[in-house]
Amino acid sequence: MKIAVAGKGGVGKTTVTALLAHHFAHAGRPVLAIDADPSPCLGQALGFPDAKLLDLRPIADMGELVAERTGTSAKSGAGGFFRLNPNVADLPERFSAVHDGIRLLLLGAVQEGGAGCICPASALLKELVRHVMLQRNEVVLLDLYAGVEHLGRGTAEAVDAMLVVAEPTNRSMRTVKQIAALAGDIGIRNIHLVGNKASSEADRLFFEENAGGIPLAGCLDASDEAIIADRSGKVLYDLAPRLAHGIAAIAKKLEQPAKAR
Repeated sequence: MKIAVAGKGGVGKTTVTALLAHHFAHAGRPVLAIDADPSPCLGQALGFPDAKLLDLRPIADMGELVAERTGTSAKSGAGGFFRLNPNVADLPERFSAVHDGIRLLLLGAVQEGGAGCICPASALLKELVRHVMLQRNEVVLLDLYAGVEHLGRGTAEAVDAMLVVAEPTNRSMRTVKQIAALAGDIGIRNIHLVGNKASSEADRLFFEENAGGIPLAGCLDASDEAIIADRSGKVLYDLAPRLAHGIAAIAKKLEQPAKAR
């Protein structure tokens, strides 16, 4: 099962990714959680100890590794020629950490060039995402930064589902539609909305009425436990049975079309 999770900043996409990771891990399935946010915080949401997180570095920040795998000089940056299909098969094990049955890998952000730049770091990250989506057998959860820049047409066919997370506001729903359009442009067809921070039936109706044709995978309640988990470093999945139940229903809905294919 390969799932990409996206959404406007602050809507809870990392929370949803972490809940899904713990759901699948509790079911005994190996999980690879990938943080593609330039300010990574998925590790904290997953409950990784600080000692393990301190040893993790985003792949994009490893200049010597990028240069070695793409055949460039660490000082040359995007200038000159470089490999577009570098060897990445060993990277998930070498540069990840494991806790509670979940493997965590940080991608990081490309710091050079403009939107859509083709540079050694972006080539390495895209090839790494392509590899984990197409070649690895565990559940892969990709916590995206707002858009779909880490994905491409070559990996879209491997994405079983894209979840776009929203809170019950018009601005959040506009972002959902923008992300869904970008995902559709690269060939992702199984796109679902996840409503988050729902505090009333009116919020649930808001998601249904403003989804713009995007199927609603489910809603997660607003939860005081989310704040407690963030402040204490404890795992939200363990603190909030209602959210664990809600994410299980969402995961079940996602797996139905995957099995049908």
